[in-house]
Amino acid sequence: MADGKEALTFAVELGDALLQSGGEVYRVEDTIRHLLNALGVQEFDVYVLSNGIFASANESREDGCSMIRHVPLGETHFGKIAALNQLSREICEQACAIEEAWERLSQCKAMPSREPETQKLCCGVGCACFCALFGGRALDAGVTFFLGCLLQGLIIRNRQKGSSKFLTNITGSAFLTASSLLLLHLRLPILQDKIVIGGIVPLLPGIALTTSIRDLFNGDYLSGAIHLLDALLTAMCIAIGVGCVIILYQQLARGGMMP
Repeated sequence: MADGKEALTFAVELGDALLQSGGEVYRVEDTIRHLLNALGVQEFDVYVLSNGIFASANESREDGCSMIRHVPLGETHFGKIAALNQLSREICEQACAIEEAWERLSQCKAMPSREPETQKLCCGVGCACFCALFGGRALDAGVTFFLGCLLQGLIIRNRQKGSSKFLTNITGSAFLTASSLLLLHLRLPILQDKIVIGGIVPLLPGIALTTSIRDLFNGDYLSGAIHLLDALLTAMCIAIGVGCVIILYQQLARGGMMP
C-alpha cells in the first residue's frame, strides 16, 4: 500500500497521461478516484478540466498534500488510453503493486504512434472513402487518396516541428484546395469540391466537438466550453485555408493572370 503522497502523485500522473492522450474528462476524474481508493487514501478530492487536474489527499491529517497539474491539449492516442485503462483496472483489483505500476506507467507513456508510412496510407484510404461517400467518382477517390497521403505527411512534419495545430489546419486545408484546383486547371476531369470535402476530413475536430457535447450534458460546463472553443477555432482555420485559396484562384482567373 502506498503512502498518501505517492498514491496521489501516481494517480495524477496516470490521469495526466490519460488526459493528454484524449481521454474524456469525467472518465479521467473517475479513474483517479478509483485509483486513490484502491491505494488506500481515505480522504481525497479530485477536480479535472480539459487542460488541468486539481487533486488533494488526507487534508485533515499531518501528511496532507495537494497537486495542481496543467495538461496541454494533445493528440488522441487510443493505444495509450487502452493501456492506461488496463493498468488502472489491475491496480483496483489489487493485481499490480505500486512499484510495478510506476514501471508500467512509464511504458504506457512511451508507447509510440504508428509508423509514418502506415499513418499516410490509412489517411489516404480514409480520405478516398469519404470522397466516394460524398459523391466522388473513381478518379476523384484516386486523387483524394494521393492528396490524403501527402496531407498526412504535412501533418506529421508540422507535429515534429512543434507547429501550432491551428497553423497546421490552415496550411493543410490550403494545400489540399490548391492541389485540387491545380489539377482542375490542368483540365483533369475531376469533381474538385468532392476532393476537398473528402480530403479535409482528417482535419475536422470531430472528437473535440462530440467531447464538448458530452461534457456539457454531464454538467462540466467549463470543460465543454474549452473543447467547443477548440472545435470552433479548428473549423475556422480549415475554412480560412480553403476560402483564401479559392478566392485567390478566382481573382487570378478574373484578372487574366491564369490562362
